Amino acid sequence: MIATIGNKEDFAKFAEEIKKSDIYKEPLGFGICRVDRGQKNRETILQATFPLVNWKENFASAAVFLKALYECNLEFDKNCSEAVFDVTREFVDNCLNAFAPYLTEAKADAHKNVQIIKYLDTVIDVEQDSYKIVFLFEDDAPKSVESVYLKLYALSLGKAPLRGVNLNGAFGILKNVAWSGNTPIELEWLRENELELKLSGEYPVIDSVDKFPRFLQHIIPADNTRILDSSKVRFGAQLAAGTTVMPGASYINFNAGTLGPVMVEGRISSSAVVGKGSDIGGGASILGVLSGTSGNPISIGENCLLGANSVTGIPLGDGCIVDAGIAVLEGTKFYMSQKDFDKIKEANPEWNSEYKEFFKGRELSGLNGLHFRQDSTTGQMKVFRSNKEVKLNEELH
Repeated sequence: MIATIGNKEDFAKFAEEIKKSDIYKEPLGFGICRVDRGQKNRETILQATFPLVNWKENFASAAVFLKALYECNLEFDKNCSEAVFDVTREFVDNCLNAFAPYLTEAKADAHKNVQIIKYLDTVIDVEQDSYKIVFLFEDDAPKSVESVYLKLYALSLGKAPLRGVNLNGAFGILKNVAWSGNTPIELEWLRENELELKLSGEYPVIDSVDKFPRFLQHIIPADNTRILDSSKVRFGAQLAAGTTVMPGASYINFNAGTLGPVMVEGRISSSAVVGKGSDIGGGASILGVLSGTSGNPISIGENCLLGANSVTGIPLGDGCIVDAGIAVLEGTKFYMSQKDFDKIKEANPEWNSEYKEFFKGRELSGLNGLHFRQDSTTGQMKVFRSNKEVKLNEELH
């Protein structure tokens, strides 16, 4: 059992001693979560809710948690990439003794890991199988529902960069569940109890059936961020402050999002990233790694405009425009005049290319200041040096 720590100086020494010991391994991320278990299969974890995600930070708390687990005779393989343990009364008591110098501090934003332990002290005897502690030591493919959720939280909270964590195999780990508000419900349980639920008037309102919950079920967005329809943003997306997501044809998938104020009226597929000041027009689609981009994730630069119902399948630099209704794909051939080539070359001095009349989309990837257009008289696809400034309405962002 951890002895009660008397003051903050002793706590600091205690934490440092743990870090130097054989029981410590510095985590990439860790946290305590509440888990939702299956209504039929109690061993099935449907969802993990983290009130706090520690990501490359708060290593003193990590040391305390690992020491508390050790005192409970719970150890992990030092070669493992992740570890998940039940939170028990013994674990909580050990943590309370270690955090004793901080238990009386009243600041709401101070020592949030301590606040979590204080809360668990009040409920753990009743809810003994509802809480888990999760450690990620390496960014390998996740092996548990809890670790998938920890990574999705890190993305949506902006603690990990988009395309910055390994989510390989996540779809195989998560279950398809019926979402009723914040409650996940096993489909098998629903089928078995359908008659009774409907006859008694207790059949739940099902908002969706999916492996992932919605962004707003777990994340509080920045004050000047607007999401007008909660179904339009999936958990694991990342929305920078100032982003507006309109209803209708808009959608932002997991591991995709914005890097600044952006107007979103189209679709940002998984792995796609949009720079600040850009406008994704109504019904416009940015292709993801599974939809025609040869596995290459797409970044849209700053102050770009993707016209309504356009399709973008190559990365764009800053200040680019894709006209409404056209598709800019890797294999699409675009006519370019010598005059526009010279202007584009001037705006992109690092572009190593000689002039030719036609360029494939992949040859224009990442260039700044391009304007893609289809000639309305001939149908020919053309690319120009853009001479228009894309500027969002600051009052709306």
